[in-house]
Amino acid sequence: MARRREARTAALQLLYQRDLNPEIDQHIAHEMLDDLVENEDLREFAWQIYTGTLSVSQELDQKIQAIAENWRVSRMSPTDRNIIRMGIYEMTMMGTAPAVVLDECIEIAKAFGAVQSGQFVNGVLDKLIPQATD
Repeated sequence: MARRREARTAALQLLYQRDLNPEIDQHIAHEMLDDLVENEDLREFAWQIYTGTLSVSQELDQKIQAIAENWRVSRMSPTDRNIIRMGIYEMTMMGTAPAVVLDECIEIAKAFGAVQSGQFVNGVLDKLIPQATD
């Protein structure tokens, strides 16, 4: 597993937990991250994705909703929804190359999502790439 993928996977797990348990305390989330990722630099990277994605989640959901044909964000699986959110955040706010983000998000979706999650995440994020690079 690529080093940064470990951090992205941990960020997804935290976002998933937060999605299902909105009252989760940041301290508990940080402890969970400490258990998931040993390397301090990767923990910081994962925490940045997690907290950053949360801080602009409504804006991200609006972008997703604008292009997700026949899908409401609230009806997407929590895994897919959070992979897409963190992918958009990483492209737009962290400056990671869209090709890298797309590849990473698809692989994470294949590993953690349903059978069609990789294709679904690819389709949504691919439509958002032009917006991310503007």
